[in-house]
Amino acid sequence: MRPRVTMVLAIVAVLIGGGMLVPAAYAKLSGGESLGGIGGGVAQVPAPAPTAPPEPTLAAGPVSVNFKGKFFSWALMDRKTGKISGAPNMTSTNSTESMIKAWIVSDYLRQLRDKAPSAARKKQAETAIRDSNDISAEALYNAGGRKPVLIRLIKMCKLTDTKIEPTKAKWAYTQMSPRDAVRMGDCIGDGTAAGPKWTKWVLNEMAHVRGGVKDQKSEAVQGGHWGIVDGLPESITSQGPVSIKNGFTMLWADGQWHVNCLAVADDWTLAVMMRYPGAGDPKTPSYGAKVCASVATQLVTPQPGAALKVPQQPVGKL
Repeated sequence: MRPRVTMVLAIVAVLIGGGMLVPAAYAKLSGGESLGGIGGGVAQVPAPAPTAPPEPTLAAGPVSVNFKGKFFSWALMDRKTGKISGAPNMTSTNSTESMIKAWIVSDYLRQLRDKAPSAARKKQAETAIRDSNDISAEALYNAGGRKPVLIRLIKMCKLTDTKIEPTKAKWAYTQMSPRDAVRMGDCIGDGTAAGPKWTKWVLNEMAHVRGGVKDQKSEAVQGGHWGIVDGLPESITSQGPVSIKNGFTMLWADGQWHVNCLAVADDWTLAVMMRYPGAGDPKTPSYGAKVCASVATQLVTPQPGAALKVPQQPVGKL
């Protein structure tokens, strides 16, 4: 009996061994590599897919502008984290001019709560933003109580550098820093300024401002579609509307153009502010508009045309 048992076990061992060898032999015949042959082999690791770049946005980075003027500064807020970056002097101030009209409109509408504005008031709110209409903005500022409108701005948007014009609390002469300007932009964007009912409406009006920097017809119609938005690539503007509110005035008191640009997007808000001579070269607001566009372009991340990163394919021995 023992010889028979030995023979049966030997046959079984041969069959098992043959069963293990057949797949390895088939793999070699078909061009594959054995994972367990004598001496080992090189593992075939699938090539990783190319890593797509992150969705373009604006992010903190170096900005270089050959600026000819008395004052230039900018600030950028990451609205996801609340972090603010910018120029070393981003706490210095400039007169707000028409940039502050977005707050004046928002403050008036928020106080209505669920009450609908009259047709005349709603038209004033629209034209104060879309046409940067001074008469409409002044009417809403008066309706809001004048100086209290600015006091609420400082308190509700948690501004730290802003100062109200001391004599008649004129809204255009409010002194605001780029750092506070992006806080104001975020305050408008997150619904604090206009409240839940009117925030989308205000942002939509800001996304549809009319006219270029040269379309200044009167205090009622002032072109406002210029600046930061002109420096953004299609890869950013295609993600959704960018809400903007600019302001500029040549003040005879100091002989300087006061130019401000504000833009609010879902993930960021950017402000660029400057003063430069109203005579000589440069001497037009178009110069300031180009500076605002340049700052925005330099902060685009990743830069347009950046190559995809393809990871190295790891190869190892088992």
